[in-house]
Amino acid sequence: MNPLIPLFVAIPLSGAFIDMILGRFIKGFSRYFTPVIILALASMSIYSAATAGTNPSVYYVGGWEPVKGIPVGICMVMDGFSVLMLCIINIVGFLSAFYSISYIKRFTSDNFYYALFCLMTAGMNGVVLSGDLFNIFVFLEISVISAYALVAFGVEKNELEASFKYQVLGSLASFFILAGIALIYWKTKTLNIADIRETLKPGYDRPFYIFVELLILSGFGIKAAIIPFHAWLPDAHSSAPSPISAMLSGVLIKAAGIYLIIRLFFNLFEINESVAVLITTLGALSMVIGVFLAIGQWDIKRLLAYHSISQMGYVVLSVGMGMILISRGVRHEIAMLAIAGGLYHLVNHAAFKGLLFLNAGAIEYTLGTRDLKEMGGLGKSMPATSATSFIASMSISGIPPFNGFFSKIIIIIAAVMARFYFLAFLAILVSIITLASFLKFQRYAFYNREDAKVEKGIKEVPFPMVFSMVIMSLLCIILSLLAFPGIRDAILTPATDILTDPAKYKDLVIGI
Repeated sequence: MNPLIPLFVAIPLSGAFIDMILGRFIKGFSRYFTPVIILALASMSIYSAATAGTNPSVYYVGGWEPVKGIPVGICMVMDGFSVLMLCIINIVGFLSAFYSISYIKRFTSDNFYYALFCLMTAGMNGVVLSGDLFNIFVFLEISVISAYALVAFGVEKNELEASFKYQVLGSLASFFILAGIALIYWKTKTLNIADIRETLKPGYDRPFYIFVELLILSGFGIKAAIIPFHAWLPDAHSSAPSPISAMLSGVLIKAAGIYLIIRLFFNLFEINESVAVLITTLGALSMVIGVFLAIGQWDIKRLLAYHSISQMGYVVLSVGMGMILISRGVRHEIAMLAIAGGLYHLVNHAAFKGLLFLNAGAIEYTLGTRDLKEMGGLGKSMPATSATSFIASMSISGIPPFNGFFSKIIIIIAAVMARFYFLAFLAILVSIITLASFLKFQRYAFYNREDAKVEKGIKEVPFPMVFSMVIMSLLCIILSLLAFPGIRDAILTPATDILTDPAKYKDLVIGI
């Protein structure tokens, strides 16, 4: 067993308690302690990616190993897909926590903020490592309840309203998910994902099988904010403190939504064409509708929130195309390419969208406004924010040589090779409209005024905020290397292999 696996949950949970206790007595303790422990998690994630990606491992909680192939205890699974998500969660988490050192000074009770931050991180790490449905649900609730509180952290009217809307729709999602889990348990008498795969065959009760899939898809679709389940996201992401917006958009909608849709529909359910077509359609709708909702926005954080819906549409679309090809039993290599393209864009989105929300936070921190019409001329007075924002804007728009270009081109090539020409056209069209939207952002925020009209006294944000933005901008460049076959095979191929070969996941967990 890999002893590192439970530490991904134990360390941030312990950190939350330490923040609450020592933060009450030592001024500023939580502000510096939390980035340190999440940096440790990020280091462990990178180490695990280098060692466990191609050599997956399982941790049996309490030492309860399977008996004659029947799982009798809780298992935590670290494979190529979960370790990829751990890297996203903890690297973005560290940069957001470090950024918060300066940003959160405008709020009171920072020990509460950092304790909630640790709980949210622990919940997301637990979600991606859990090998059974009930513990996925438990960790999911830990992460989203922390997110509800963090969205409302400023306790202004808009923030409380956004948090309430998020809670209502989140509770509905949790009901769908718990109902689906209950029905699965009623039918199979097990909660282990690998064991359910063996027990729950689609042939013996087709209507039940489809109904459970729709419940699960609806629940996690709300958590992921894909169309038409997106109503909570623009308010929540725009109202939260900017480091939390970066976590919500860059990490939480992936760990609590997209990751679980992909994991369960590959490793728990048998892939069938009707559900695959539905998932692909939802991805296409999210991609197109999200970008058209975004282009008319003048509040920069709402603009970015709608683009999160659109960019997640690329991921769902690409994975859905791979599911369609697998269900038809044709073009397996193209299906693998489409899934790899979707996972690549999942990683890229964490970098460029997390960076864009940090940029928006830097602008709001300096000017006190999120309205693009009230900005302008910040290019010279905030050079680091301007430069990193440009990199992120070009990346999300799919302009080479930044990382977003390479993941999008893989998705488009896979669509063309699979003869989904209309989907390829939509992907290109959405990328062009995204570019138009971010050219507007760049113009109105950083240029759009003569030097004489720029307000005096505007200066760059403090070092912790600049550091996080610069590191994320470097990631937007470095992640372009994943397009090279050798690097892609080392990082993305283990994830696609564990998803497309359910027998490998089953053998890993229950050993038969």
